[in-house]
Amino acid sequence: MAQAPNFTETKHWLRTARTLTEALPYMQRYSGKTFVIKYGGHAMVDDELSRVFASDIVLIKQVGINPLVVHGGGPQIAEMLERLQLKSDFVDGLRVTDAATVEVVEMVLAGKINKQIVQAMTQAGGNALGLSGKDAMAGRARPTTSTPIRPPAPSPGR
Repeated sequence: MAQAPNFTETKHWLRTARTLTEALPYMQRYSGKTFVIKYGGHAMVDDELSRVFASDIVLIKQVGINPLVVHGGGPQIAEMLERLQLKSDFVDGLRVTDAATVEVVEMVLAGKINKQIVQAMTQAGGNALGLSGKDAMAGRARPTTSTPIRPPAPSPGR
């Protein structure tokens, strides 16, 4: 006796085929290109979102695009500073970092978050390499000494 068709499963595969058909021109257009993807610290606080993000990055690589993930970690840094009872100051939305804060930031970003992202991508079936901006001096910064520029206040009649 023949098994009755599973219409739910058939609809799922038809949707998948349609999505791939629509995506094909983009996969062809961007194959071999590098995409820089910012992964914010607020997006990392949910384990399921982190898993889905890692799977999406692996998929991007599998279709021929080279993803370069640049991550944040503001909430995680704030949590660690609080646990260590270190005060973090902000001026016009920018974190003011003294030597102790820089040490914590590096520990959280390079020692914890970076490793978690690499692990998630590996578990999703990809190959990932985590680098810090300090590695081979890939990222350099200098202290800012000027006051941030603010737009002028609107004058009456404008």
